[in-house]
Amino acid sequence: MSNRLQTETSPYLLQHADNPVHWQPWDEAALQLARDTDKPILLSIGYSACHWCHVMAHESFEDDATAAVMNAGFVNIKVDREERPDLDKVYQLAHQVLTQQTGGWPLTMFLDPHTLLPFFGGTYFPKTPRQQMPSFTDLLQRVEDAWLQQRDALAAQSQKLADVFTQINQAETASTVGDAQALSAQALEQLAGQYDSAEGGFGSAPKFPMTSTLAYVLRCAVSQQDRNAMEMVMTTLTRMARGGIYDHLGGGFFRYATDRTWAIPHFEKMLYDNGQLLSLYADAVAVGPDDLFACALRDTAGWLLRDMCHPQGGFFAARDADSEGQEGKYYVWRREEIKRALTEDEYLLIETLYGIDKPANFASRWNLNRRDAWRSVVQRLSLPREEADATLASARAKLLAVRDTRTAPGLDDKILTAWNALTIKGLAKTSVALSEPEWLTAAQRCTDFLRTQLFDGQTLFAAWQGTPRFPAYLDDYANLLDALLTLLAVEWREADAVFARQLADLALQKFCDAEHGGFFFTDVTDNQNELFHQPKPTMDDALPPGNGVMAAALIRLGHLFADQSYLDAAEATLRWADSRLSQYPAGHCTLLGALADYSNPPEQIVIRGPQAALGEWLEVCRNGYQPNRVSYGIPYDGNQTLPDYLPRLVSIEEQNSVVAFRCHNFACSLPIRSVEELKAALNRS
Repeated sequence: MSNRLQTETSPYLLQHADNPVHWQPWDEAALQLARDTDKPILLSIGYSACHWCHVMAHESFEDDATAAVMNAGFVNIKVDREERPDLDKVYQLAHQVLTQQTGGWPLTMFLDPHTLLPFFGGTYFPKTPRQQMPSFTDLLQRVEDAWLQQRDALAAQSQKLADVFTQINQAETASTVGDAQALSAQALEQLAGQYDSAEGGFGSAPKFPMTSTLAYVLRCAVSQQDRNAMEMVMTTLTRMARGGIYDHLGGGFFRYATDRTWAIPHFEKMLYDNGQLLSLYADAVAVGPDDLFACALRDTAGWLLRDMCHPQGGFFAARDADSEGQEGKYYVWRREEIKRALTEDEYLLIETLYGIDKPANFASRWNLNRRDAWRSVVQRLSLPREEADATLASARAKLLAVRDTRTAPGLDDKILTAWNALTIKGLAKTSVALSEPEWLTAAQRCTDFLRTQLFDGQTLFAAWQGTPRFPAYLDDYANLLDALLTLLAVEWREADAVFARQLADLALQKFCDAEHGGFFFTDVTDNQNELFHQPKPTMDDALPPGNGVMAAALIRLGHLFADQSYLDAAEATLRWADSRLSQYPAGHCTLLGALADYSNPPEQIVIRGPQAALGEWLEVCRNGYQPNRVSYGIPYDGNQTLPDYLPRLVSIEEQNSVVAFRCHNFACSLPIRSVEELKAALNRS
């Protein structure tokens, strides 16, 4: 047996290819080896940008003595959770059941090789005993002894775990869809109890963006004219955009803040966070102009296109938290470094804005972090606004140029379908919010990349590094379908409409639970699936749950194309999920959004005309944040996927003019033939 990771493509697995541990990828050869040798499987799940994964690797997996113990007693399997989220979901849940604690990465689980059920697990284990944790080698020896001497007890424990998963799979399906209004009120009440009114966000430290939650609260704030809900969203977005969780020089948001005030982040940058935050901040800008939010949008979109974009159009997965073996080293500053790089006036502005005159906030250095509004700083320094803006731009550019000379954090250059879909949606919405067609072009180019490189007409793939790998999961289909619908509402392309229907039909075929409703995370038609549990995710997490995204997307697609099969699948999903929604509405905000669309389907404005003439009409429909309205500008030429209920225009005169229809529940209004008439109609609604 030897380390077999050298032939893998995952940057995370390749980081471990030279370890003395005899790592195996998760494949049939490794599983069969474990069965044949009757050795327990040591399953280690992580990802390339994970700080504590690096720590455990340096302490234990690169250590010859530790590796010898691992190799002697176990078949060691290393998994990139970003390539195999199915494995990660199952074993994170198993860890939670076994330990009654939340999991994380690195996830360390010990499995029965014959059932693949875990009998012990944890996350990070230190090389030497620390904080009531045993050393990793001591733990390995205890686990091996238990496997050899207490097999019956471990088997009984595994059976109990299997029984728990059986109960999870047997959740009842409700006879009716839940009450959207009542569940929304419960969710907002629960979230208000968790909300940090002083610093924004929910809970104390650490603080995560919780983008799906905030997006739903913003929707409720607008549709219900709820000032408290609006305060929750706007305060949180302001604190984040001013805080150290945001990269004030290069753009983009870090994964989470380690403190209550958003000042000190965990410095990894994930594509999925930034794609979702683009969508959220774009919605916030649509509610009302905000310079802080607009700056965050511009700089984050700029960072994605500058640093994270593959030449063919897809977006890379992540930037590491560490560089040169230290977390955050690339991003933090010594005071003298800043002084040397700037003029006296520039330094005074940076010092005041980012608190460089206050005590260092990260390992004797400063992570840039704002507490005041820009307007307040300008007034305090008695500067003309235009001069202050120019000075700040000059100072930021100089500091970024200095930072660019440092050793950059590692890049995880795999391209993941679900994460790219979230980015497509974010760029498309940002292009509308700030009238930047370049970002729409980037979103469409990424879409074309996914369609040509990760889709063969029958199967969507989850990952790409020169070649597609791993049949896609529910999150891939759901988020890409959602992104395509967003793109169609910004600029209709026939290829996107066709692709959307293909994905929806395949998702119903591959993932739908026809008996109980809802969607499995993995393809149920795949006979090679070896997992002992088939998850059907509903809870909001770092990524929105596939069932919530799919239900919402099918509702929009069903109303767009008058296809009852899509609406039926969405309704069945909401029936099946009702018990989960009722237990904890605040944790299911994505599904609550789908429930709102089901209970009160969005109004559709369909505009037909020459492509070049559609823009003015669409701007009228997009005025403000309209969560219960969607508009489509469908040009006359080359569109074969029109909704059946849409009137067909056949005369030459009609095809040279623009006409709009207000459509609801598969029926459309009489033609609206002028922009003024459209404005009047929308103002009456």
